[in-house]
Amino acid sequence: MSETPSVQKKRAAKAPKRVAATPDSAVSEQAPPVSLVRRARRINRALAEVYPYAHPELDYENPFQLLIATVLSAQTTDLRVNQTTPALFAKYPTPEDMAAADPSELEQILRPTGFFRAKARSVLGLSAALRDDFGGEVPGRLEDLVKLPGVGRKTANVVLGNAFGVPGITVDTHFGRLARRFQWTTSEDPEKVEQDVARLFPKSDWTMLSHHLVFHGRRMCHARKPACGVCPIAHLCPSVGVGEMDPDKAQKLLKYEKGGFPGQRLKPPPDYPGQPAPPLSAS
Repeated sequence: MSETPSVQKKRAAKAPKRVAATPDSAVSEQAPPVSLVRRARRINRALAEVYPYAHPELDYENPFQLLIATVLSAQTTDLRVNQTTPALFAKYPTPEDMAAADPSELEQILRPTGFFRAKARSVLGLSAALRDDFGGEVPGRLEDLVKLPGVGRKTANVVLGNAFGVPGITVDTHFGRLARRFQWTTSEDPEKVEQDVARLFPKSDWTMLSHHLVFHGRRMCHARKPACGVCPIAHLCPSVGVGEMDPDKAQKLLKYEKGGFPGQRLKPPPDYPGQPAPPLSAS
């Protein structure tokens, strides 16, 4: 016997309602909490006061030098790169010159940076690509830069932000670590970290934000033992206490100019308050 319309209506009312699944893309596009945005921007403003002289810590004079230096900085320090590039750029000042370099001679110059054979291949490949595809000029677009051998988003954003004035977030190990400690992200994936942090700040802040976090990560908020006891933004940090809280002990953990030591650049900007790093022959 078939049900009457009234019975069907009652049955439908009692049935559990189905809720449409929310696509992952929609979840990721939801605006972050206002409280998170406000605290994140307060942290960046405070870091800007601590490091008003924050800057790229690679020595360079043009976009090509910055591109090469950033590629060489993988798995080593900016200091070691800065100690290596003077001889490199003196011998191969242009993409055309570097693309024509003898691989064995190039490897010997790059040896101090580690992984020198792989880096030599990347340097030769990207220099040839610049020569052949871009008229010997470094392109100013992300989609072009990431096509070059050895160039990923991090390297591309360094070059865009500092050589071309195009806002970009540079997610290196320091940036990712601090972004997680500040609870701006929970991800270990650099691209996801970049996306999460980008939602908290206007584009105009991205490049300097990157410098602020990298400077703080290198000087105070270290991976193994942060100097929480002397950190000037400890009152804003949700992870305060993860490191050394005793001020005297924390003071001894500070590096570079904050600890009274040389910085990473052989040729720092005029407003840098620390000492220039020594050349390779003196280190």
